[in-house]
Amino acid sequence: MRERKTNSSVEAAYDDYLMPIWKSLNVPVERASGCTLEDFDGNEYLDVFSGISVTNVGHNNEAVVEAATEQLEEFVHGCSYVHPNRPVADLAETIAEVTPGDLQKTFFCNSGTEAVEGAIKLARKHTGSKEVISLEMGFHGRTLGSLALTGNRAYKQDMAPTINDVAHTAPPYAYRCPRCDGDTCGADCADALERVIGSHTSGDLAAVVVEPVMGEAGIVVPSEAWLKRVRDIAHDHGALLIADEVQTGYGRTGELFASEHFGVEPDILTQAKGIANGLPLGAFTAPADIADAFGSGDHLSTFGGNPVACAAALATIEELQNGIVDNARENGEWLSAELATLESDYDVVGEARGLGLMQGIELVDPEKSGPQHVAPAPDKELAAAVGEHLREESNVVMGVGGYYKNVMRFQPPLTISRAQLGEAVDALRVALDDLA
Repeated sequence: MRERKTNSSVEAAYDDYLMPIWKSLNVPVERASGCTLEDFDGNEYLDVFSGISVTNVGHNNEAVVEAATEQLEEFVHGCSYVHPNRPVADLAETIAEVTPGDLQKTFFCNSGTEAVEGAIKLARKHTGSKEVISLEMGFHGRTLGSLALTGNRAYKQDMAPTINDVAHTAPPYAYRCPRCDGDTCGADCADALERVIGSHTSGDLAAVVVEPVMGEAGIVVPSEAWLKRVRDIAHDHGALLIADEVQTGYGRTGELFASEHFGVEPDILTQAKGIANGLPLGAFTAPADIADAFGSGDHLSTFGGNPVACAAALATIEELQNGIVDNARENGEWLSAELATLESDYDVVGEARGLGLMQGIELVDPEKSGPQHVAPAPDKELAAAVGEHLREESNVVMGVGGYYKNVMRFQPPLTISRAQLGEAVDALRVALDDLA
């Protein structure tokens, strides 16, 4: 029998035996259920981060666990691209049914970064072009291909060079947009993409990659006009629009996919995180005429489409469609109103924004001017202190992120109750009262 672990012993093992890349929220996890985490010392926490937007149908969801267990008892692996099996076939068919537009054929992998890189390969193969444009401040992964698309030096430092033929255009970050100064970034802002194509590419554009809601940038939500204009510009240049829904997919924003909020049907849609509620699975999906650009051997994954993960994903989608997405939408509307009240009540809350249960508040120093003298200065020190206060004083786990590391992120399991969500908002208010 193994020795009983404690928080400190688990973290010590991490220090001794894991590469030093991990970040601690000071909440080691021994078990979890619904929206609750329990550490090795018996402390319970309300989780409003869900492993960075992963456990969308709740920790240890009974239906998902049952589906995965049943598949474990049948078989675990046979390489799904060599041995066709039912969980993979059923999940691919289901994804074709639930994704927007005429997206039909899926490739399964293991993670979001693999999904993004696979989508880029497919776009290049289909168009015959090579260049890709993504957004400044965007996030698409940390492997060398997807890292090239990620628009944040913090993730790239000491990692260059990444892949070539990538350029970046301005994000729809209206709160800090010199042109909009807090108003909505519309089609005029999207026209910056034309300038980037004209000045930073050779005219060989394969794809434009966007997150329908920019998670790591700080829960930045574009306007419908902006996203539609980006799509139109991409198509005008013979390129595909890739919607990176790794973080926004599977009900997170109050629709099954965030693209549905904007009436924009992507040419390729990437998925991961919430797709299997914590089991490792990623995917990218495209219409048949685009997907069929791939031939045998053009792409492969030994573990991609693992039958156990696919069985869990099927159960996850069924759970989402059985009222959980509706819960995310309804609670998201309530949360939007509550966070707007915080914005009104506290000078240090520069802006509240988001969709569904993917929302955040940007913390600022109202006495200092921000980048390009647009909006008050980001206050990452206050955000870090608020995150610590929430954990230590209220036992609430909340993400802290954003390009400037000053955004408090609400991304709880979509099963969260109104009472639990209210508990988190109340705890945030107490933290702001004590620290701001």
